[in-house]
Amino acid sequence: MAIQVNLDVMMAKRKISAGELADRVGITPANLSILKNNKAKAIRFSTLEAICEALDCQPGDILEYTPDTEN
Repeated sequence: MAIQVNLDVMMAKRKISAGELADRVGITPANLSILKNNKAKAIRFSTLEAICEALDCQPGDILEYTPDTEN
């Protein structure tokens, strides 16, 4: 997938656990894990907004586009 989720990096910078972030955002730890491990196919803007608010960051701090190299 061309979109990479770098949530682990921002969580480490902010020294916040997955459980605490899930609580602050209002999602289950299982859903946060799916997002963290690049298994999610989509994310709601409301969830992305809540993550950015909880981590005091911009969407670009946790989402990265890398073109697929497969031809």
